Amino acid sequence: MAGLGYLTALLLAPLVLIFYKTFEDGLAPPIEAITSPDGLHALKLTLLMVVIAVPLNTIFGIGCALLLVRHKWKGNAAIDAVINLPFAISPVVIGLSLFLLYGTDGWLGPTLSEAGIKILFSVPGMVLASIFVSLPFVVRETVPVLQEIGTDQEMAASTLGANAWQTFWRITLPSIRWGVAYGIVLTTARVLGEFGAVTIVSGSITGKTQTLPLFVEKQFVNFNDPGAYGASLVLALLALTTLLAMNLLKRKGDA
Repeated sequence: MAGLGYLTALLLAPLVLIFYKTFEDGLAPPIEAITSPDGLHALKLTLLMVVIAVPLNTIFGIGCALLLVRHKWKGNAAIDAVINLPFAISPVVIGLSLFLLYGTDGWLGPTLSEAGIKILFSVPGMVLASIFVSLPFVVRETVPVLQEIGTDQEMAASTLGANAWQTFWRITLPSIRWGVAYGIVLTTARVLGEFGAVTIVSGSITGKTQTLPLFVEKQFVNFNDPGAYGASLVLALLALTTLLAMNLLKRKGDA
């Protein structure tokens, strides 16, 4: 009971407080801020980050997990270390690294600029930052599942004549689907809430390169507390909706 009370205070109390602060002055102020052109653009841009970054990291995560577990070679240690980098490095440092790489005086910036490709202060740079900070989650949730299920079923399928692609779709993927699903939920939550790295590479230009977390910060700095709390509530609801959808799918799959 003590543990349950602690979790309730730690997780639910902040959500209840945000909900209360959002509508403390009525419905109009937060709704007006969220439905403003800048607020709607921030919401659309945040969802765009999710739509691009999450599928890419899911594909990468599954492939990388298979490489780490099913194919043992000397390079695995280096790959594993690189995957852990987003856990060890501050998102702000990641953003600065991208800035040094793609900036005007960076390694790739001048070449890309001559080709008419803009990375920083635009959607591509924000997508790169979102992908990098959320890179490890699908891998880390899938690797233990692959280790647990072993290779017996895959070897049996191969013995019966299934090729590698058939074995993956019919044996491996169904066996790891919930590990992948948990990784997707964590990746989605990370992309939705990313602030540090995206701030550096986007410039937080209102109506252009401002995601919902950046919109929250801008509203708070401008003393528009209802707008800041309202946008925060939208972010929380998006994350909770993702988690609820995954749980519903799991129950349906187990039924």
